[in-house]
Amino acid sequence: MENQTNQDENYDSSVDQNDQSTTEITGYSTLSGESFGYCRTNSEGSGFSEPTEENSCSDEPSPSHAKGVLNRVETKEQKRSMEDKSEPSNSVAELEMMKERFSKLLLGEDMSGSGKGVCTAVTISNSITNLYATVFGQNLRLEPLKPEKTSMWKREMDCLLSVCDYIVEFIPSSQNLEDEIEVMTNRPRTDICINLPALQKLDTMLMEILESFKESEFWYIEAGNLPATSTRSGSFRRSFQRKEEKWWLPVPCVPPTGLSEKARKQLRHKRDCANQIHKAAMAINSSILAEMEIPHSYLASLPKSGKASVGDFIYRYMNSAEKFSPDHLLDYLNLTSEHEALQIADKVEASMYTWRRKACMGHAKSSWGMVKDLMSDTDRNDKNHILAGRAETLLFCLKQRYPELSQTTLDTCKIQYNRDVGQAILESYSRVLEGLAFNIVSWIEDVLFVDKSMKAQD
Repeated sequence: MENQTNQDENYDSSVDQNDQSTTEITGYSTLSGESFGYCRTNSEGSGFSEPTEENSCSDEPSPSHAKGVLNRVETKEQKRSMEDKSEPSNSVAELEMMKERFSKLLLGEDMSGSGKGVCTAVTISNSITNLYATVFGQNLRLEPLKPEKTSMWKREMDCLLSVCDYIVEFIPSSQNLEDEIEVMTNRPRTDICINLPALQKLDTMLMEILESFKESEFWYIEAGNLPATSTRSGSFRRSFQRKEEKWWLPVPCVPPTGLSEKARKQLRHKRDCANQIHKAAMAINSSILAEMEIPHSYLASLPKSGKASVGDFIYRYMNSAEKFSPDHLLDYLNLTSEHEALQIADKVEASMYTWRRKACMGHAKSSWGMVKDLMSDTDRNDKNHILAGRAETLLFCLKQRYPELSQTTLDTCKIQYNRDVGQAILESYSRVLEGLAFNIVSWIEDVLFVDKSMKAQD
């Protein structure tokens, strides 16, 4: 009986070893990088071994037992292959797209590879702008983004913004050694530390506003699908928001009785939030553009006289008025189109830098990068200094009155010739968020305008 018991124990141990070796070999051949983790996970369980009868006295493994082991191995292999096939089919396409965009980034958008592409800063700025157009370009109404669009925006923006993690500045730091040695340590650059988290917060808030319109009391119809007798026509659109050339924009519609008071309050609250986000993004964008170096090509194109740039009427008003009122001047100019407003903005900005340069002519330093420092030393009663300050105030009021105004010639020139990657990311990110916030405010005001019109009809 002792011999028989020993044979049973030897048999059980041989079966366990065979089962374990089968498990390890099969798992290793099925996987590559994760093979060892896969083996450990499955070998710790009782796994592939079948329970045996205690009274079994056979010296060889039973056929049913071996068959059960093979069946379980095959089942594991089939399950693993099905999991591999169940992965999203678009993962390969996304990887190829990321490779393509990374290649364009390295090539500077020059597909010939001859090194004639733009610099890295301009490439990243264009990438953020193009991504915004891809994700939000077809979003013309108050509704949540499609899940794939939201995923694309978050994924690719995380990739583009990750560059900022490696932009640092060096500061002196003392080490507590025997002799206090001052060494240089790095930290994230100040402008990125301040502005990037703020922009990411604004981004999240805008996405939350769009996401909150899953269920709403209003709806949209395409402008071309409006019935001929419909009262919901272009008359419900305010002229400064929906011009005739933008005929493709959908028309908001509300119930005949108008929106409920609760929905109206929520819309106003979201409009106010989006308006504050727009102002914050515009302030960050303006500060980043102000810090960018002015290209020499723009300085060379400045007029010799600020008066010749702005014209006789604007110059006389800016020069003669004791208390300069930019709002009164803009009211008198009565600008009727965005094109006229942009022309005035370009002229005022050019004259501003012309007067600043004349105010600093007495200094021996000729570098334009020192003009801002020199302006603080300039006599505050100097005529050119006063005119430059008034031109800056007029330009600011002009941009406030026309928030949808395109970029001025100087802003476009700065972005085109900028070489600072950090500034390029902050400028383009704030610019696209500013545009999105402005669109949301406009869309909400359109709905409120339609609701007000419906109530007036009733």
